[in-house]
Amino acid sequence: MTTKIIHFMVNGRLERAEFGADCSAADVKDLFRAAAEAGPQHILKIYNTSGSVVNVCPQLEANSEDSCYQLEVVATDLQSVVMSAELDNMENRLLHMESKVMEEMRKTPDFICELKQQVECFKRKLETVEHLSWMGLFKDHNEQQLCKFSPDPRTPELSVQEQRQQVRRKFLSMSSLQVTEEVREHLKTPMFDNWQWEEAEMLVLLQVMYTDLDLLTAFHIELEVLQNFLFEVYCHYNSIPFHNFQHCFCVTQMMYGLIWLTDLRSKLGRTDLLIMLTSALCHDLDHPGYNNVYQINAQTDLALRYNDISPLENHHCAVAFGILSKPECSILRNLSSEQYRHIRGGMIKCILATDMARHNEILNKFKVMQPGFNFSDQDHKELMKIMVKVSDISNEARPMAVAEPWLDCLLQEFFNQSDTEKLKGLPVTPFMDRDKVSKPSSQTNFIRFVLLPLFTELTKLFPCLEKHILEPVRRALEYYSDMERASKEEQETTKP
Repeated sequence: MTTKIIHFMVNGRLERAEFGADCSAADVKDLFRAAAEAGPQHILKIYNTSGSVVNVCPQLEANSEDSCYQLEVVATDLQSVVMSAELDNMENRLLHMESKVMEEMRKTPDFICELKQQVECFKRKLETVEHLSWMGLFKDHNEQQLCKFSPDPRTPELSVQEQRQQVRRKFLSMSSLQVTEEVREHLKTPMFDNWQWEEAEMLVLLQVMYTDLDLLTAFHIELEVLQNFLFEVYCHYNSIPFHNFQHCFCVTQMMYGLIWLTDLRSKLGRTDLLIMLTSALCHDLDHPGYNNVYQINAQTDLALRYNDISPLENHHCAVAFGILSKPECSILRNLSSEQYRHIRGGMIKCILATDMARHNEILNKFKVMQPGFNFSDQDHKELMKIMVKVSDISNEARPMAVAEPWLDCLLQEFFNQSDTEKLKGLPVTPFMDRDKVSKPSSQTNFIRFVLLPLFTELTKLFPCLEKHILEPVRRALEYYSDMERASKEEQETTKP
């Protein structure tokens, strides 16, 4: 077995770690944690010789004593992460103001109490961010919950229903707050970082999307009905590594960003915008974490119900219209029968188009139409469902600090499926097999043969997307190609 040797400094001493090429990320982290004499509750950070933070993973480059890494224990737990000076100053000024008011009024006014709660809430949010990779940190946690930290042991664990109701209360309490112009503008770009937002806040931002596109006015949607609809959609996404509510939010946010970047508001009617945005929102409802190939091979209820024809996508559509059939959630209830049929038909086409088995069919049809694309031609407009496809697989168009954690989540879901396939004696999906797939290899072919051809064709229709999505995807291909090449070279040099 090929062995990799890593040299690093920790607590003023030089250490050396050895692990095999097939070692898991968790095992590598355990090696560093043991060297730092740190427990699972500690947060660690590792730097290369140039002072940049690097990922702790089996692909970490081997080095010598002269080019050793620096390993640092950042904090003993999430609650001990140092708050910024600005936040400390804010809290001190609030305490000072409270004492002054107390002197004069003999009691703490309600608005002071509210301010204190907001500061405490913000501090807790900074202390319990769900994903720390954007800060270059890592912390040990359950492998089954790649993007979630374990609940605080000091508080009782809430049931799923209680957690959802807590999210609903937060959402409704924040929904009347004014979202800053800076956030609104950032929401329109692929640069948006989903990892820094809680679920309730994402619901608020989804509300902003519908509001800023003027969809409430155009379709006579009551705000309360929209809020009920968004919350019900949230409740129908499962707690799985990748195809969860955060993924739904990311796809919808990218769809929203593309609408603004390509100025679709001037090219398409409000009905088409409603179809695309709502399709993105509903495109993976009640995803079980196992793809269509598994559904068909395992002969699941979904595969039997839909005769092996896009079982998941058909199910997502059915769940979406089940939610829309509830009067309190029906954002389409004030439309005519004809408008409803048109929107329903458009959403079904958009969601079914996200089945990757139809990728080449849809892309080739778009290639034929693209040179003479006409936004007034209904057949051509229907191909705008390709925008939902692009949004669905757009993670690599985002900054690497946002995109790479999503790849980790996707691989976790893939590996869960291949493990189950092996246990049940089903055909193992090759690109999901943890014994054959590496992080870089999983991406290079996908970017080269799926993303780039699709994004290139869309950029021909919308040249402004060159810098927003095509260039970042090219950089991602270069990043993972370099990672894959380095891994292969290392394996060659370490062969006996």
